[in-house]
Amino acid sequence: MKRWTLLIALLPVLAVAQVRGDYARQWSIALPESDAGAYRVDLDADVYRAITSPSLRDVNVVDAQGKPVSADVFGPDAPLASPPRFASVPWFVVRTPRGEDDGGLALIARRDTTGRILSLEAQLTNGTDAPAPRAFLLDLSRWPDGVEALVFDFPPGADVQAAFRVETSDDLQVWRTMHPRLQFLDLQQSGSRLAKNDIPLGMAAKYVRLVPLGDEAFAFTGVRARIAMPASERTWAWETVQGREARDHGKVAYEFESPGRFPVERADVIAGGNAAVEWRLESRDDDDAPWTWRAGPWVAFRVAARDGATTSAPASIGGAPVRDRQWRLVAESGTPSAPPALKLGYRPEVVVFLAQGTPPYALVAGSARAVRGDAPLPRLVDAMRASKGEDWQPMPATLGLPTELAGKTALERPTTPEDWKRWLLWVLLVVGAAIVAGFAITLLRKPPVN
Repeated sequence: MKRWTLLIALLPVLAVAQVRGDYARQWSIALPESDAGAYRVDLDADVYRAITSPSLRDVNVVDAQGKPVSADVFGPDAPLASPPRFASVPWFVVRTPRGEDDGGLALIARRDTTGRILSLEAQLTNGTDAPAPRAFLLDLSRWPDGVEALVFDFPPGADVQAAFRVETSDDLQVWRTMHPRLQFLDLQQSGSRLAKNDIPLGMAAKYVRLVPLGDEAFAFTGVRARIAMPASERTWAWETVQGREARDHGKVAYEFESPGRFPVERADVIAGGNAAVEWRLESRDDDDAPWTWRAGPWVAFRVAARDGATTSAPASIGGAPVRDRQWRLVAESGTPSAPPALKLGYRPEVVVFLAQGTPPYALVAGSARAVRGDAPLPRLVDAMRASKGEDWQPMPATLGLPTELAGKTALERPTTPEDWKRWLLWVLLVVGAAIVAGFAITLLRKPPVN
């Protein structure tokens, strides 16, 4: 009987071992601080090579007991993928006519060579119009690459309800309506807060004007620009693959095999010597799928000279990010002198997880059976940013060296009958339940003690 009791006690241990046994590899996670609550790790090339699921559902985080914790994958464009950059925006109070016939305002501005406003005077264009509530002019000329959003700071405890028309201009003369009606809110009641204090832009504009749509008072202490990070400043990783020659309707082609589920956004062709070929790039996930256009035709060239080699820029991928396994270059014009190599460019994604269970934690990846459960991490991040500020970040953690778990066995599709380990677990559970039931029946059959 003691043996059966010990066996029942080992059931949870066997179940935990089964969780790790469902994955091919694991990476230890080093936490810089143990009490941050939420952490983030960047996925590296080794992780992408282990992942098999196109949706990345076979990557997860487990605790020391092998139990999964709440985790999710965020793209490189997510706000938490890189710390936001904020800068103070110069702003001016102007007056605008109520009429909509001429759109506006005569502005006398003194600017420097970059377009930045040094001083500003405003005059009404139609003297017969009664003056309207004050409008606000924001100078964004110092950020030619554009601004993602404008964030307004309101006085503490102020109740804000105001609507504006948002206009943009590059010369202070011609104005374009970007948001016909945008509502600002900052309300507090019974300990709850409702706030809407930003203007999404997502485009390059030198000047922004807020024209009031009502007579509500509108006071703010400052404006901050959330600056769009140029693509050149983002961290790009590249995976180089070699191909084999093929044919596509009589044209020279080369087929390549991607070693992992990389989120490909760019592609480049590497030639061995001087070359100029017009390429078309296609991809598919397996042999049975049709080829899908991804880029081109574009001319990829390399010209070597005494002062160095000049090469063409990478091509952008249509429908990015693309995680297909198979890629094909088709030569539309020109003849390659040697088989080219294909470089696949991507920006690493981020896994965010909560410090649940027992540390230390590990990232596991690569499975044909295990699927990461859904977790409300995006809503959690939004709530934390609303509570602690737009620049809140999960604590960065780092991945250690990979270690083998089930290896290639975890990548094999389950067959019928199921894997014997799963059957063994079910048998043990049923036997354990039968033993417990036997105990109960034995107790019931015993005669009562006088």
